[in-house]
Amino acid sequence: MQTTIGKLDRATGTVPVTFEQNGKRHLRAVNAVIDADGRHDRAATRTRVEEVAQGVAHKFALGLLGNSSVKGQG
Repeated sequence: MQTTIGKLDRATGTVPVTFEQNGKRHLRAVNAVIDADGRHDRAATRTRVEEVAQGVAHKFALGLLGNSSVKGQG
């Protein structure tokens, strides 16, 4: 699974993430991890994205997400 994490949206506390696997693509916002000082914890957010990616991969396998091919999209 390839993931691309975008820039933190402070207003929503999320990062946009693109998940791609076997020609399928899914885009969604994932809650960012904000530490006690209000800073974006990038490492913890990456871990959270990896956890979400496991669910996305399962849904890809079931055909519930990513029904359109990535090929030709840029």
